[in-house]
Amino acid sequence: MAQATADHGEHEATTTGLNHRKMLMWAFLGSDCMFFGSLIATYLVYKGRSLEGPLPIDVFSIPTTSVSTFVLLMSSMSMVLAYSALRRNRMKTFRVWLASTAIMGMTFLAFQVFEFRVFANHEVVVDCHAPIGELSIVELSVRNDKTVGCEATGHDEVEKQVGLTPKTNLFGSTFFTLTGFHGAHVTLGVIWLLTMFFLSFKKGMVTPERNLDLDLAALYWHFVDIVWIIIFTVVYLFGVFPGFA
Repeated sequence: MAQATADHGEHEATTTGLNHRKMLMWAFLGSDCMFFGSLIATYLVYKGRSLEGPLPIDVFSIPTTSVSTFVLLMSSMSMVLAYSALRRNRMKTFRVWLASTAIMGMTFLAFQVFEFRVFANHEVVVDCHAPIGELSIVELSVRNDKTVGCEATGHDEVEKQVGLTPKTNLFGSTFFTLTGFHGAHVTLGVIWLLTMFFLSFKKGMVTPERNLDLDLAALYWHFVDIVWIIIFTVVYLFGVFPGFA
């Protein structure tokens, strides 16, 4: 009787034909779309309005972020393989792919922490003999600074730490808010996946018949990946290569 009740709850459908829990997940993802849409729109509205640097072209490293993006995209593939393995009752394979997904998620987060740390400790080296037209806003600021500027030091090059934080300029505020909230979503997803991984060792907690929990986690994880593709394109690629925008 208990098993019958559990199975009934697992497949209980709404008038749409979808499970009520799945409907709630889609509703949550829909609201999250509006949430991230508002953050991205805010970033675009204030793009280019910072009065001082550093700006995207000064701090972004496209090769580094491309690697972290690739890792996150590959985690979607491993999630699909984990779900397929569970449906076929291959529990060992399921655990391998699920753990791989969580590890790749943590790797992405490690890249993000590293990136934020580099941004906060960003240093600018300015050639005192470079034409003014070739210098960025932050380089002009360093060159003209009374304490470390070219005239103040008399050197051929000047160096200054110009970190990017949420308080630095409008770019810093909108950038860290957007990417920080995405990082929080990835962190929640990693915790969810690890919880399912450890529960799979308990009898009856994660089974082919009770695959809805993994299905919901997979929906969430794919959503997080899609959002990052948009952020990477709009924030990073358009920031460094304005001609793409």
